[in-house]
Amino acid sequence: MCEHRGGEAPAGFWRDHQSSKVNSIRTRTLIEKADMVVVRFGDQYKQWNAAFDAGYCAALDKPYITLHGEGIVHPLKEVDAAAQAWCTTNDQVVEILRYVLKA
Repeated sequence: MCEHRGGEAPAGFWRDHQSSKVNSIRTRTLIEKADMVVVRFGDQYKQWNAAFDAGYCAALDKPYITLHGEGIVHPLKEVDAAAQAWCTTNDQVVEILRYVLKA
């Protein structure tokens, strides 16, 4: 990993900063290879990374499904609007995948 040069910064900040960049390489590569993507949003954190992944799918014209609880519908309305489906349970995702794969 790259080292920070200059003023002192908290070790956790640079660890997270560097690992997020490495993770983004992996995530972008997998999204580009995917036929369809399921973007899962949890209830505990803001999960900007998941929103970014959904936006990347939209930019690539890659079909995606969002998966999240009803409690965060409003903040994700634009993300859901660009998705091909919005699900609240894993079973709903599986049902959609079965339907798509049987076509």
